[in-house]
Amino acid sequence: MKYLFYLTLLLNIPLSVAAKDSSAVKTGYADVNGLRMYYEIHGPDKGVPLLLLHGGGSTIGTTFGRVLPALSAGRRVIAIELQGHGHTADRKTPFSFEQDADDAAALLSRLNVQQADVMGFSNGGNSAMMLAMRHPGKVRRLVVASVFYRKEGWVPRLEAMFRKADAAGMPPVLRNAYTTASPQPDPDTFVAKLMGRLLSFKDWQPEMLRAIKQPVLVLAGNHDVATMAHTVEMYQLFPNGQLAIFPGAHGTYLGEAASLDPASNAPARTAALVIEFLDAVAAK
Repeated sequence: MKYLFYLTLLLNIPLSVAAKDSSAVKTGYADVNGLRMYYEIHGPDKGVPLLLLHGGGSTIGTTFGRVLPALSAGRRVIAIELQGHGHTADRKTPFSFEQDADDAAALLSRLNVQQADVMGFSNGGNSAMMLAMRHPGKVRRLVVASVFYRKEGWVPRLEAMFRKADAAGMPPVLRNAYTTASPQPDPDTFVAKLMGRLLSFKDWQPEMLRAIKQPVLVLAGNHDVATMAHTVEMYQLFPNGQLAIFPGAHGTYLGEAASLDPASNAPARTAALVIEFLDAVAAK
């Protein structure tokens, strides 16, 4: 979710732009569900593809720029920009995790990908879980980072911050990425739709998470947007869940654009852990 806008203010996190290795990247657009969706393909054309779903208010680069080179070193990585984000234009409908999931599934079909591993961060993590719920055959393994399934799991003061949020509070690194890439930038509407999705969120029932039978790796910082208790509770609901907690705040362990320390090697460690998790199935 990109809580990131206002979590950075709450935690006083300095913002920075992560470097991105853009060599040998294939880019394109696909018409899916009324969207002209932007996507990138990184890495060699081998193995089970990995689909990346960025955080709310973000782009491929601002969420995954620090880990993409490692993740794509030995496999094909498909990174997309969801409705109204980055290079993908908006449609006249609210943002929703359900629609994101359907759009991602349609994009995979357009690219002739029958099944993929899926990794999502923040809003993208919730969309990734919804993808596994609504299109289970499309998902082999699932990595969800900095997510929640009930609003009461949010850290204190977060909902109040969402209610006061506006485009003026958007961190410059995210605002610049959005306005530079967007074919029709409208920051006021963009932020209103981001906050609308979060504030109108209806709690998911535990049975919805229990229905995700694929192996799931849950990642979070120990000072993230959801409480530690909520994150552990979520992990325990997945029949085949694993949990990794990192020091730091929302996305620090990924080297996301709000990282505390852009020079940290935490993203490399996170990428190695994700790769090990994804490769485990093939090894059995």
